[in-house]
Amino acid sequence: QVQLVESGGGLVQAGGSLRLSCAASGRTFSNYNAGWFRQAPGKERKFVAAVNRSGSNTIYSDSVSGRFTISRDNTKNTVYLQMNSLKPEDTAVYYCAADRSTYGSNSAEYDYWGQGTQVTVSS
Repeated sequence: QVQLVESGGGLVQAGGSLRLSCAASGRTFSNYNAGWFRQAPGKERKFVAAVNRSGSNTIYSDSVSGRFTISRDNTKNTVYLQMNSLKPEDTAVYYCAADRSTYGSNSAEYDYWGQGTQVTVSS
């Protein structure tokens, strides 16, 4: 079992920045790929970014590419999502996910999830 706890969400003006953190516990986190997903009210959960076990490879959705950066520090068992140039359409609950084998954008393939952190971007 892996437990994931997100933090760092909040209210920010358009054009601003936030950094989300996802702290993992329970197992050796470096054995798990990790991803960030988001869900806006009334909409389905969508892929944002993913990072492989070592942090050497990352992938992004088209909507955040060039603005968001995913990274990890396995010595701290933490995954980060640096969000710059935020837009109102980035408003959502952001979820961290982890899986031993999955490295990609399909949320159904991730076994472990955090409780989410709210990000609100005002115009």
